[in-house]
This record gives sequence, C-alpha cells and structure tokens, in this order.
Amino acid sequence: MVNVQAKTRALQEALVNQNATQVATALELPPIVIPSSSSSVPTKHKQQSLIIGDVDYGSLLTSLLDATAAVEMGDAEAAAQAQLSLHKTFNQVFGSSEGNWLVPALIVVCKTTNRMANAADYQLSSKNRSKPQQQATLQKAVPIMQDSYSKTFNDRTEFQPGAPFDTLGSKKAGVLAIVNVLFGMYFRLNILRLCKNLIRPVEGRKLNETGTMADMVTYNYYIGRLNMFEDQHDKAEVCLDYALKHCHKDAVHNKKCILKYLVPVKLYRGRLPSMRLLDKYGLEEFKPLVDGIEKGDLRTFQDGLVKYQDGFIRQGTYLMLEKCKTVCYRNLFKRVHIIMQKHQISLHQVANAFKWLGMSMDLDEIECIMANLIFRGYVRGYLSHQKRVLVLSKRDPFPTSSVIRS
Repeated sequence: MVNVQAKTRALQEALVNQNATQVATALELPPIVIPSSSSSVPTKHKQQSLIIGDVDYGSLLTSLLDATAAVEMGDAEAAAQAQLSLHKTFNQVFGSSEGNWLVPALIVVCKTTNRMANAADYQLSSKNRSKPQQQATLQKAVPIMQDSYSKTFNDRTEFQPGAPFDTLGSKKAGVLAIVNVLFGMYFRLNILRLCKNLIRPVEGRKLNETGTMADMVTYNYYIGRLNMFEDQHDKAEVCLDYALKHCHKDAVHNKKCILKYLVPVKLYRGRLPSMRLLDKYGLEEFKPLVDGIEKGDLRTFQDGLVKYQDGFIRQGTYLMLEKCKTVCYRNLFKRVHIIMQKHQISLHQVANAFKWLGMSMDLDEIECIMANLIFRGYVRGYLSHQKRVLVLSKRDPFPTSSVIRS
C-alpha cells in the first residue's frame, strides 16, 4: 500500500528546496512486475492538495500516488494511464517554471512514461494474444513527449553546456535526453520519418555535441541505425563506431545492442570482426556469416542467414546481410583462382566448386553473378560468353580496395 504521507513529504521537500535530483527521485516509479493473473484493482486516490508558493502541485501528487499504487499491484495499464496524466500535468508545471532546475525531473518523467507505456502495451497484448500488438498506449504518449521536447527546445534562455541546474539556466539542457526517448518511441512504432523533425533543429544548434556522454552515445546509436536504414552506410559506421567507442566499459548490454547494427554495417563495407569480439558479446548469429565470407564458403553463409533470419528481420539488418553474399561469391572465385593458378578459368570449374558446396548452379547463373562482380569492381577481368571462360587480369584480379570501403 502506498505511504501517502511519505510520498507527499518527499515531493514537498524536494520542491521547496528546488533540489533537482530529489524532485527527479520523488517522481520516478519503481520497475513494474506484471503478475500472471490478478483480479485486484489499484487504489484511486482522492484529489490531493499541495501548494508551494503560487503553484498548485495537487494534481501532480494525485497522479503520482495513483501510478505508484498501480505499479505495486502490477497493473501496467492503470500505471500508464496515471503516468500519462502525471506527465501532462508536469509539462504545464515545467513550462511555467523559472530556469532549468526541473529538467532532471522532466527527463525522469519522460523515461518513466516510455517505460510504463511499453509495459501497458505488453500487458494488453498478453490478454489479447489473438490480436496483433497495437501499441495504443505508446501512441498516446507520443504527443505528450513531443510537448516536453517543445518546452525544452523553445526556451529562449541562452544555453551554456555544463552549467548547473538552477533558476537561471536554459531548459535546452534537457533536449538531447528527451530526443533520445522520442527516437526510441519512433523506432518502436516504426514512424522513422518523424526523426527528421528532431534531427534538423538539434544538429542545427549543435545540441547533439553538448549533452552528457550517455546522451551523446544514445543519440549516435539511433542516428547510426537511421543512416543504416537509409543506405548511408559510411555515416552509419561513423555514428555507431562513436557510440561503441564512448559507451561505458561496463555497459555490456548496451555495447551488444550497438554491435548488432555495427557488425552488419562493417560486413557490408568489407570489414570482418574477430571471433574473439563475437564471443565476448555473445553474438553467435554472426559467426557463420563471418566464417562464410572469410573462406568464400557460400553454404555456411547461407545456412547462417537462414538459421538466424527471424532475428535479423526484426532488427532490420537482413537485407543488408543478404547483400554481403556478393563478397562471399567474390572470395569463393578467388579461392578457385588460387587453387587453379590460372588467369583463364572455365565456368564449368566454378560450377564444380558450387556443386562441391552442395549448391548446384547452372552456367548462366554463374555468368550473371560474375558479370555483376566485374561491374562492381570486385573482380578485374572479362567474360567470354561463347567459350564460357572468365579471363582475369594478371595484375591484382581481386582488388581488396573495392571490397573494403574507406
């Protein structure tokens, strides 16, 4: 049962003292544990009264008590509804406050809203397994979160990075953290087009370069993923490299999340991760792909892609990894060239290599693959269609520079 007096006293003391950390702590909800079955209804508290100065925090306190009670009962739906009400009220309080002393509290409220909305949608989908997950609660949270972003970004006070949270500071100090929460919501709801509405203003004022290291790492992680989906692989690699390099050394889970997108980008750009790295972060799904590309073993590559395709599709990396098959073809032909020690290779011999791998392929298909590799610059030479022969250049027939992009 919620200790109303303790909650009220903690929030009141934090607001009276204008202590940014204490206010954030007072408004943060504990993790919710959803029970397998429950018939209990969480307590709805009567309207509270909490007036400090000329500001009425009564509605904020009431929503906080309702949300806390719902969390204790494991009712994610009720907790999310109360949290959305709390967030709306806090946006109003935040907008009329002086300075940026409430920014840490707003960031906590935004993160809690996101967490509770996801928990509520999960609980709803568990009850209605026959229906696809609609994520209705998360969709309701988006406009409230956007309002929080607007109230921070549109503050006219000059922003000074590293300045303390007080009654004189700029609310822009909270922009990057809230943008990261919105990115997470947009990705989950698959409305990536809205990310551009955040990126342009944030990067226009270089706010992406002035946040905490944690916020800058998160921002680069999402921007890297976005660039990857837009086929801007060079930019994706830069952003994801930054995120991995600056991620806290003990944040193993976060590094694994980054690598799930960085490794496919690296593979596509011709850079193979070590098996030691994959072992360290438990990225077993990439091992057959790396091994297949390195050895030109198309069977191992294809089997790995099929085995883990569900995970790759969920991550949105399947199509990029599928394109890496081109490098696998190139390395297979290179191995045939090394074994044959010839610059004129019959396509029948290449067909035998495919047959040995258990992947029979007719000569027309092999010729098509080879023509594509020559066009891309992965192989230097030309094809004799009449004689069914690949004539390789005597000087560097398999240039590394074409595969490994700078």
